[in-house]
Amino acid sequence: MIVVLKKGCPKEEVERLTNWIEHFHVSVNPIVGEETTILGLVGDTSAVEKDTLMLNHWVDRVMKVQEPFKLANRQMHPNDTVVKIGGNVEVGGKKIVVMAGPCSVESEPQICEIAEEVQRQGAAILRGGAWKPRSSPYSFQGMKAQGLDLLCIAKEKTGMPIVTEITNPAHIELFEGRVDCYQVGARNMQNFELLKELGKTNTPILLKRGFANTLEEFLMSAEYIMAGGNDQVILCERGIRTYETYTRNTLDISAVPALKRLSHLPVVVDPSHAAGIYWMVEPLAMSAVAAGADGLIIEVHNDPAHALSDGAQSLTYKHFARTMDKVRAVAAAVGREI
Repeated sequence: MIVVLKKGCPKEEVERLTNWIEHFHVSVNPIVGEETTILGLVGDTSAVEKDTLMLNHWVDRVMKVQEPFKLANRQMHPNDTVVKIGGNVEVGGKKIVVMAGPCSVESEPQICEIAEEVQRQGAAILRGGAWKPRSSPYSFQGMKAQGLDLLCIAKEKTGMPIVTEITNPAHIELFEGRVDCYQVGARNMQNFELLKELGKTNTPILLKRGFANTLEEFLMSAEYIMAGGNDQVILCERGIRTYETYTRNTLDISAVPALKRLSHLPVVVDPSHAAGIYWMVEPLAMSAVAAGADGLIIEVHNDPAHALSDGAQSLTYKHFARTMDKVRAVAAAVGREI
């Protein structure tokens, strides 16, 4: 339920109305805008009568939120959310943020060299996997804690914030204070115990869409994190599984404007996992920016042919530089920048 207050409603009246509503065991999230104030009600609102609310002089209108996701709903929060990563990188504003790096951290020289190169080309955030959940138990599973240490070395050398995948709630203590953004991979999008624990942190979360999940299910996973108290969530479209086998996944480009309409949370796109083919990353990245994406997460490797994971979809430095030039041009065409 959403309660829209009239322009000029005094702060004391907002507090009084909030306290009254909370007597019905409903959480109230006040959203103060330039023109008006909105009270977002979360929980069982059946006892809160619309007619009773309308008796208040300062209540302009009351609306029911039909979708099951409340905190992530744009109706509850009309203004775009901007998520700050590492204190100085903003995702969700005019500037499109590029996160780039290898699928897996393999060595100190490798991750530091790649970090310096992608930063030189305009990437703002370093991505790299330390724990790698793979389809096969015989595939490289990542360097784990050692890989996290190497990411932190690259962060110290370049000053770039880091984003890396977290797969286990038990790792939160290890990540805390070191990782600037926790990535929840597609396989863990509905790992609700993990999501609930991440909701208790204050660290931004990059939530990837599962490869067989609807947008509503995707937003409900974001809701789990936000319901725990962490509203710093970034949505990531990374391709879904369809009947097509030419590409690794099928990029659901329509998800970008749809999510921007349904939710106030920033949306980034992962063209690398969507395609699974290096030469397709560039056009998919361009289409994502044109569709309104707030960021891109791209895999870059110093030697893709010998990468320990996902070499086929990783860009060389040369390809990454060209892709950045192309997406800058598209960003300028739609009134944004990189």
